[in-house]
Order: sequence, then structure tokens, then C-alpha cells
Amino acid sequence: MTVTPVEKRGGRVAGTAALAAGALIVAGVVTAPAEAGAVTADPGAAAVSVGRAVYDLGDLAFEPGAPYEGKSEIAAVVRYPEAPGSPGPAAGRHPLIVMQHGQWATCADRPAQSALTRAKKALERAEQAGDEAGAARQTKVIEAMSDRLWAWPCRAGVPPLPNSSGYEYLAESLAREGFVVVSMGANGINATSGGQADSVYRARAALINRHLELWRQLDAGKGPLRAKLKDPATGRPGGAAFAGRLDLGRVGTLGHSMGGGGVMQQVSDGAHGDWPAGVKVKAAIGLAPTATWDNEPVTQVPLAVLWGTCDQVNTGEYVKWNKGHNKAPLHGITLTGGNHDYFNTQWSPSSGQVAAVDDAIPGDRPGRCVAQDGTDRQDRALGETAQRRIATGYTVAFFRRYLLGDTSAQALLTGRKKLSGVPDVVRVEYVQPH
Repeated sequence: MTVTPVEKRGGRVAGTAALAAGALIVAGVVTAPAEAGAVTADPGAAAVSVGRAVYDLGDLAFEPGAPYEGKSEIAAVVRYPEAPGSPGPAAGRHPLIVMQHGQWATCADRPAQSALTRAKKALERAEQAGDEAGAARQTKVIEAMSDRLWAWPCRAGVPPLPNSSGYEYLAESLAREGFVVVSMGANGINATSGGQADSVYRARAALINRHLELWRQLDAGKGPLRAKLKDPATGRPGGAAFAGRLDLGRVGTLGHSMGGGGVMQQVSDGAHGDWPAGVKVKAAIGLAPTATWDNEPVTQVPLAVLWGTCDQVNTGEYVKWNKGHNKAPLHGITLTGGNHDYFNTQWSPSSGQVAAVDDAIPGDRPGRCVAQDGTDRQDRALGETAQRRIATGYTVAFFRRYLLGDTSAQALLTGRKKLSGVPDVVRVEYVQPH
């Protein structure tokens, strides 16, 4: 099956001590009591302060190489458990999680977005009136404004659309649990991926591996991130504090939309040899992932796929593709009424960001959406907050299970327990290893 890419665009909390007390607390949501024998951190651990850092090695610093044509940025937003009283990560070695956003506009060019919206309406009127010349003029405007929104680098004075910041709600929750979380930018790939569906996922996988290599170097006290990883508030370098603080034998990856396809390419069975030396990916999540292959399975790394029934992009086929062949646990998590864009805050209407939209297609009556097969479904549409709370609950549970060995998360991930405090709209399919 082939899915063609479409135009898409620190706090203090109760920490792992809550697990020992018999409940898993995730982003303000409490699940059922933990199972006996759970592997937990020190029950006396203090509340966790979450730090934030950024790095940027340049808009065109990464070149995937042939057959892909184009360059991309090497930049990221980082969340991490902060050492008490000082910047830098807490003591000990922390599992690393890297995240990649999907295909979306690249430049927050508000005038271009406004002009594009006007031109689309004018095109519709011209077509209805049979005005071929007018339709041609508006088509040219649409193409020109789209080029501005999807440029890379962006025009002078136009800020990049911060797609990588759209998952900070996940990154912060994961950092509270002891993970170092890196959300990378992929705007350059977005801007150049048109017509390159056969190679774009390999390009995305290569970008993931490049970031992992940079963090491998930093853990050894070397590489460009030592100087380029900075506190965004002060601009001070902070990379040196991360040396010796990473557990690269316990790495997780997460991708949304085409970023999910990149993650699934990066952990596919034939791609493990591309991982940097000493790096072992132990778990991967696809949030509404897209892909262009069904012959490169993910069977050796625990995999979870989350998607919504109002999503017009994801096929929901990934569990079926790998089912019966998986040598590692496989989890399919379906959100009735969930859409594609709400997983990323920058793509969601409440952000007020350029190009943000609710992508669910309304059904013939309120409370319904149009499913991927074109049928009208009686799905209750999820709001942004509810969808993200559900995604956070399952994401944290998944990485705790497979990166920390926390078996108390197993009941949620197999569907035997439900996430409380959110709408009862989740269906879990668990496929045991064969």
C-alpha cells in the first residue's frame, strides 16, 4: 500500500514516587493502580524540575544525499530533568528520546497565508462563473503564495514555522519521568520533499540518525553540541553538562505524520546498521504515521501506533502490516474522533499559528466526521486538550515500559486498563511477539 504525501502542515510534579504508591500519574491523568512487582525508580525521589535548551547548526546543515535532493536544518528543542539548583541534567544516565514532526508549511508568513486564503475563494468564484482568465490569475497567486509558505530558508524577516515545538507537551511530560527529549526540525525536508516520496522517508531516517550521532558525541564530551546547545533565555552554552549523562543503550523515537514514517523507516528491520555506534533504539511510536512502503517491516523493536478515526491522512494499516511477523510487542491505539493535526500544537487552531486548522471533515450531522473510506461516521470529535492528554498518557506509559522496564504500564498498553479522566474513546490492540 502506498500513501502519497499530502500538504500538511519546566515545572514541578509528582515524580516516579507515585508509581510505588500504586498509581501511574501522567500529565495530570491517573490510571488504575499499578500492578504488583512494578519496576520503579527510587520511591523517595524528589519532584522533577524540567529544563529547556535549544541548538541550531544552520538551516542547510544537513544533506541526506542521493537519491534525495535537498538540504535541511539541524536544529532542535530539548527538554530534560534538571539538576536541583543548577542548569544541566540531573545526576545519572538518562534514556534519550528523539522526536520528528511531519509535513507542514515551513514559514510563518502571515501575509502570504491571508493572500492564499483570498485567492482560493476568488478561484472558486471564478470557476463557478466560468471565468477561465480569472481562474488562471488566481491559480498563479495560489502558487506564488504557497511557494512563500513552503520556502526554505524563509524570506528575510519571516520567521520559520516552529513545527518542532508542537510536541513540547509530550517532551515536558517525558522529561519529568527522567528522559532527555530532543524534538528536531525538518522544515528543509518539508520544503524539498515534493515528488520525492520514494526517498523522503529514508531522508527523514537519516536526519534522525544524524541527531543521534551528535548526541553520542556530546555524551563523550565532544562534537558541535558542546558549544551549540544553549539556554534559550540566556544564550549560554550548556552542552558540557550533558557529557556522561545519557544512556544511549535505551533510546526511543517518536514521529508524527511523515515524521512517523521516518521513525518507522529508521527502526525497520533492515535499517539497524545505520544507527550510530553504541546507539540502540529500544522503542518507537508513530503518531498518525504515513509511509510509502509495506515491505520494510518493523518487527524487532517494540512499536506503538496512535491514530484517530477522523484522520484523513493515516491509513491505520501499520499494525496489520506487521501483525503475525512481529518479534517485539506491537500496540495499535485508536482514538475515536481523533484527527491528524491536534497531535501538534502548532498545527492546531487554538495556537493562532499560520496554516493551523482542524483537519477533520465534518459529517452530515453535528458530532460526526467523514472517515477515510468516505463513509459518514458517528464519531464524537475530540477536542485538542483531550486528544493530547490521551496521547501523553499512552506515550509516557509506552516509553516507561520499554525504556525503563516499568511493567505497571503494561495493563494500559494492552487495553486491560483504561486511562481515566479522559473520554472513553480509546481502543487498544495488543499483538504479542511471535
